[in-house]
Amino acid sequence: MEKMKKSETGRPQKRRNARLRHYKRSILMICAVLICLSGALAVSSLSLHAKNNQYKEQEKELEAQIQEQEERAKEVDEFKEYVKTDDYIKETAEDKLGLVDPNEIIFKPTK
Repeated sequence: MEKMKKSETGRPQKRRNARLRHYKRSILMICAVLICLSGALAVSSLSLHAKNNQYKEQEKELEAQIQEQEERAKEVDEFKEYVKTDDYIKETAEDKLGLVDPNEIIFKPTK
């Protein structure tokens, strides 16, 4: 038992304290690194949320443009069908060529 007491009170005690201090420093360094990484992750998360919101707004704008173009395509298709009718041909002939039906009378204003 005496040998144990001497070893506890002698150099081995200093070694334990040194090991304990070294262990505490290691734990503190690991905690500091984890805190830094957590901060970097938080900053990255905020910037990603901002980009995500920007992309959502852009997506809404593009969907609105798609809707407008689909409506325009419908109008073009309707105009294509109208161009094939006799009414369109008659209107174009009257407006651009000045043609009239055989039983139609045109009154021109005097200059």
